[in-house]
Amino acid sequence: MKNPFDHGGTVFAVARSLGLSPEELLDFSASINPLGPAPGVREAVAAAFDRLVHYPDSDAAGLRAALARRHGLAPQWFCVANGSTELIYLVPRLAAAGRGLIVAPPFSEYAKSLARAGREADYLDLSPADGFALSLSSLDGRLASGKYSLLFLCNPGNPTGRLISRAGVASILDLCRRRGTFLVLDEAFIDFCEEESAVALAAEREGVVVLRSMTKFFAIPGLRLGYAVGHPQTIARLAAQREPWSVNTLAQVAGIASLADLSYPRRTRELVAAERVRLAAGLARLPGLSPFPSAANYILVEITAGPDAAALCRRLLKARILVRDCSTFRGLDGRFFRVAVRRGGENDLLLAALERALAG
Repeated sequence: MKNPFDHGGTVFAVARSLGLSPEELLDFSASINPLGPAPGVREAVAAAFDRLVHYPDSDAAGLRAALARRHGLAPQWFCVANGSTELIYLVPRLAAAGRGLIVAPPFSEYAKSLARAGREADYLDLSPADGFALSLSSLDGRLASGKYSLLFLCNPGNPTGRLISRAGVASILDLCRRRGTFLVLDEAFIDFCEEESAVALAAEREGVVVLRSMTKFFAIPGLRLGYAVGHPQTIARLAAQREPWSVNTLAQVAGIASLADLSYPRRTRELVAAERVRLAAGLARLPGLSPFPSAANYILVEITAGPDAAALCRRLLKARILVRDCSTFRGLDGRFFRVAVRRGGENDLLLAALERALAG
């Protein structure tokens, strides 16, 4: 088996390799809402079982209506997809010919989507030395070359957790418009800090599409569900690129049920915010670990002394705990790993296991 720690959510493959069931592993590698799916999702999915004799609604009209209510926009501003990753592979078809620029360290699928579309990818590398801050002047300097028709930016950053304010994103969008660059803004984890979302900016202006995931915040990665927000002309072009019936009936039903529970987002944000602070403090107390500030439900950690990330991951796996080795992210190396923020008792188990693993 290939390195089991170089991508989040490999719990099934790791469990098979160890002769365990997935439920016997504590998975900190995938950053999923620790509350699990919203109440009502299980019942809604079960009640929709008899609909499986029909093809899914290819327009996802019910889900788009629910998203429109959530964001205060009309349904034509939304394109529903089989996870936001499907959209990542579709958006290169929307921009004019040219190279893609990716803000790094990035989600690996950005470069893969550009390659599949026959486009070259370059990177704007951010540095851990200043907390992965993005300089507008550096970005403008790169875009000024005129080579780039697409810019991929994740906010909050994955795996860094670094958040760019909505005002900062507006400045980036203005810069892209001046340089003729289409902005692909990946907000897969913005639900944890929704007040900084740029969805309203995407609704006001062309030249940008915002990608949202429903698998992380709403804890349904096994169903695969995401959506794009943008100007109706952009959304119509994007929707025309999708494969037929890519979003199944149960995923659509689960999405509608998830959005119907108005208290679930508040409870999620309260839990994650409190546990993120507590977990970060616990990580900082361990010798040789330096966690980065995060606005999402995960924390990037630098190893300043002790075993490298790969060795640490192997040691943790003996305790049946899975974390994310970040050495495969561009701009990071074997000193970095990422952990999800889970419930209090689970986070305590991680901290205790890390203490033992660091001691050898």
